[in-house]
This record gives sequence, structure tokens and C-alpha cells, in this order.
Amino acid sequence: MLKWLLGLTLSAATALAISLPIPAQTSKPNVAKAQAAPPPVDLSGVWRRSRRPPDKARKYTIYELAFSITNEKPPMTPWAEEKFKAAKPNVGPNSVSITESNDPILKCFPPGVPRIYLVRGEPVEIENLPGRVLMLFEYDHFVRNIYTDGREHPKDLPGTWMGDSTGKWEGDTLVVDTVGFNDKTWLDNDGHPHTEDLHVVERLRRVNHDTLTIDTTIEDPKAYTKPWGGHAIYELKPGWSLGEMICADNVTYGDMQQKSEGGK
Repeated sequence: MLKWLLGLTLSAATALAISLPIPAQTSKPNVAKAQAAPPPVDLSGVWRRSRRPPDKARKYTIYELAFSITNEKPPMTPWAEEKFKAAKPNVGPNSVSITESNDPILKCFPPGVPRIYLVRGEPVEIENLPGRVLMLFEYDHFVRNIYTDGREHPKDLPGTWMGDSTGKWEGDTLVVDTVGFNDKTWLDNDGHPHTEDLHVVERLRRVNHDTLTIDTTIEDPKAYTKPWGGHAIYELKPGWSLGEMICADNVTYGDMQQKSEGGK
């Protein structure tokens, strides 16, 4: 009788265990799969924007409309036109003195995306990690997490300086989608504005061992009548390591710029 009761108890417990869900095995399967899968291309290394001479056929400099892919200026809305006219950049053909400029980074505010790539030509280190790609910028030690584990952007994102970034692989190209910005940054060194509806898509591709390209598309219907963007080339810097560049340690970015005699 005791053996019969014990067997009945074990059978019931087994049936109950089979019927219960197993969260560890069933939750977020896409995330677990993405984290387990190695990236198709390793983007790791320290990279710096190429110093190759600009295309002579283009009318702008590396500082003016640095992300524009044509000779045409970005197609701004009237709101953006007014904001752009009020911008007083400190670099490029329309530059003014540091004391006159209203460039946000002169007060050590974060540069945002995509302008983070333009600040003084500072290098960036990229690391491939399970479920994400990590970007470490020498400028003010900014860290950018690009999640490649299949997650979506959180709902009701608060506006931030660098936005929220997710990524996916399309063949050998990392496609980065970033939203959730505030409206306090410039898109480039020339002072092109944006709203909190800014949507930035970057396509990073390692075309060979020593060359990385970044194609950027900027969408913001309140500021621009159509998408615009551009193409940047980065060169691998073997043996380089990121230095320490702390904007606040120079009181302001403008003070640091004066000390460095034009930067790197």
C-alpha cells in the first residue's frame, strides 16, 4: 500500500512538473539566439576618421555638412532654417570666435549622434560582445551600447543626448537604429538642428581589414523635408589605445580647443 501511494505521488509530481512552464527555456528566444550567434564580421579595433583629402568636386569642407552626400544642403523646413541661421559654429567656413559661438559642445554638453564622430577627429574603439556592439569614444569617454540581441526600443523613451541604439546584421553590415533623442544637440559642426523626432540609421561595414565605412541617414520630418545623410571613412589604427580626454578638466571644451592649437 505504501509503495502504491509513493508511486502515485511521484507520478502526480512528474505530471505537474511537465505541465508547468519553464521560463528559462521559453522566455525571449530571439534574444538568447542572438547572444549565442557570433557576429558575421568583427568590427573590433581603434578607428579614426580618414584624413584623406576631400573630393575636390564638392563645395563643402570636412566641417561643413560633413554627412552630406551631395552638393545640396539638407532640405530644411522653415523651423530648421531659422534655427540654422541662429547657429554660430566655431569651426568651418562660417565660424566665429569661441566667445561668440553658441555651439553646445563648447559648454561640454554631449555631442549626440551623429556628431560624436566629428568632434576633433577623436578615435573610437569598437568591440564585439555577445548581444551588443560597444563603442568607446576617446572624447570625454562616451560609451555607446548598440544592442544586437533582438530587442526593440523601449516604449515612451525620455529624450537623451545620445539616444537609444539597437542593431542588426544584414550580411557583413551592422545596421544601427537610434531614436529617443532630446533636441539640444547639433547634427554636425555647421549647426544643423533637429527635434526630438530625430531618427538616425547608420550602416557600418568593414570593407577590408584596415577600412571601415559608416553611411548615415538622418530622418526628422519636423526639421527636414526628406531624409539626408552621408558617407564617412575610418582607418584602423593598430597599436593605438584611447587616451584620456576629459572636457570638464579643461573648464570648457573651448578652453581645451585653445590649448590644443586646433586639436589632433
